[in-house]
Amino acid sequence: MTAATRFSSGLSWLASVVLFAILLVCSLPSPAAAQQTPPDNTKKNQNAGITADQQKNNSSDLQITRRIRRLVMNDKALSTYAHNIKVITRDGHVTLKGPVNSQKEKEAIAAKASEVAGQGNVTDEIRIVPKHSTQ
Repeated sequence: MTAATRFSSGLSWLASVVLFAILLVCSLPSPAAAQQTPPDNTKKNQNAGITADQQKNNSSDLQITRRIRRLVMNDKALSTYAHNIKVITRDGHVTLKGPVNSQKEKEAIAAKASEVAGQGNVTDEIRIVPKHSTQ
């Protein structure tokens, strides 16, 4: 084997190792990707107070939640955000949570909940998040 052949062979081997290293480095997640921001409301959920899993399963609370949910879903003027609002009923008291697009939607949902649960039995924790904003 001549010196030129050995050099060429060594160079090919070195090129292969360098290519493998480049591919390996490129396939690793970047530090920016590893430090992505959490989903929309992760921080809010950590100190959320009452949550949907605390909904009572007695028939009167379920009935109140069902009636409010039906009124909200039947209102086609409300946005998808508003249709997905959380309605949590415990001992006749309703808590409303989640984002809506406007003050008008917030008021409409609170009014529907008060109509069903009664005035003074609704805690409104709805947030207004404009359409073009990220939460």
